[in-house]
Amino acid sequence: MIIDTHCHLDDIQFRNDVDSVIQNAYKKGVQGIIIPGADREDLSFAQELSHRYEHIFFAAGIHPYHHEQYDEKILRSFLKDEKCIAVGECGLDYFRLPEDAHEKEFEKEQQHHIFAKQIALARELKKPLIVHIRDANEDSKRLLQEGNAGEVGGVLHCYNASKHLLELAQHGFYFGIGGVLTFKNAKNLVEVLPLIPREKLLIETDAPYLTPMPHRGERNEPAYTLLVAQKMAELLTMSVTELHNLTSKNAFTLFKALEKIKLATI
Repeated sequence: MIIDTHCHLDDIQFRNDVDSVIQNAYKKGVQGIIIPGADREDLSFAQELSHRYEHIFFAAGIHPYHHEQYDEKILRSFLKDEKCIAVGECGLDYFRLPEDAHEKEFEKEQQHHIFAKQIALARELKKPLIVHIRDANEDSKRLLQEGNAGEVGGVLHCYNASKHLLELAQHGFYFGIGGVLTFKNAKNLVEVLPLIPREKLLIETDAPYLTPMPHRGERNEPAYTLLVAQKMAELLTMSVTELHNLTSKNAFTLFKALEKIKLATI
C-alpha cells in the first residue's frame, strides 16, 4: 500500500479523466490520496472527490501565492467535513517576490500574517498542517515555532533538502518526498534523505506537477508514487515493500483519519 499525501486531483489538468487516474493508481497500490487545498476555487471539487471515493481525503487552506483569497469563514465550512483532515497547503514562498523593496516587504508581511492565521486555525481544530516552503526556510521555521505548530504537527510538503528544517522532526513534522528525488540535479535531497528520521518520511507526487523520471515533462499522476518509492528504497537500502509499509504507517500516524483506509484493507 502507498499513500500519496499530496496530490492535486482537483487541478484543471485532471478534469477530463480524474476517475480513470484514480482507478489506475488504486490498481497499482495507491490506496490513499490526500488532496491539499491551494486555491479556494478548487475546494468544492476536492470535497466532491473525497466523498466519491472512500480512500480519498482533502485539506483546506490557502497557498501563499493566493493569500488574498483567505477567508476563514469559508475555510471553516470545509474543515468541518469529516473527510477534510488537514489545514493547508499553507506557508511561505519567496520565489516570486516583487523587485521593489517596499512591495517585497509588504508581500512577505501578508504571507506571514495568513500563514500564522492558518497555524492558529490548525491548533484550534486539532488538525495537522500541510506546509509549503520555498526560499523561506528561516521565516517558515520561526513562524511554526512561534505559533506552537508542534501541537498538531504536519508535513513539510516537497521537502527542499534544507538541513535547517530537520530540527522540525522533533516537533511533530514529517517530510514529504516526491518526484524531485529522481531528478539528476537532486544531489542535495539525495544527500540529506538518510538524515531524516525514517519514522518521519512520507511519499507524495504533487501531481500534476514535478513528475518523476523517466516521465519528466509529462503530467504527473498518483500512480507515479511507485517511482518515488523505488528511488527512496534504493537510497535507504530498503526493499520497496518495506518502504511502502514504512511510509504508509507514518501517514496513518500523522493523519489519524486515514485509519479508515487501514481498517478497510485488513
